[in-house]
Amino acid sequence: MIILPLILTLQAAPATAASPTLSLEQNAALRCAAAFALTSEAQARGDAAATTLPPLAGRGREYFVRVSAKLMDELELDRPRLSSLLRGHAVALVESKDATAVARACLPMLDAAGL
Repeated sequence: MIILPLILTLQAAPATAASPTLSLEQNAALRCAAAFALTSEAQARGDAAATTLPPLAGRGREYFVRVSAKLMDELELDRPRLSSLLRGHAVALVESKDATAVARACLPMLDAAGL
């Protein structure tokens, strides 16, 4: 299962929904989840830079799911609001072309999560 379509197919949050205040840890977890999703996609396409990282299809997906569930609980987010937050990180990573570099920096978070 590929993670990026999950980010892109969930409904966008309503414009009237206030953005939650995220802690530094929560924001980093979301950014890493988005980076893992994008890098997993790049690995599936055979992108040279992305394939220098360990495969992220399994561990990255599990991290994505755990972070999503945790933040939905902690911040009382529904799926559209969570999707909007994730999409914001994904778009920023795509625009900056930093997804693989961020995923590399986030690899210790996989180990810390026991993945």
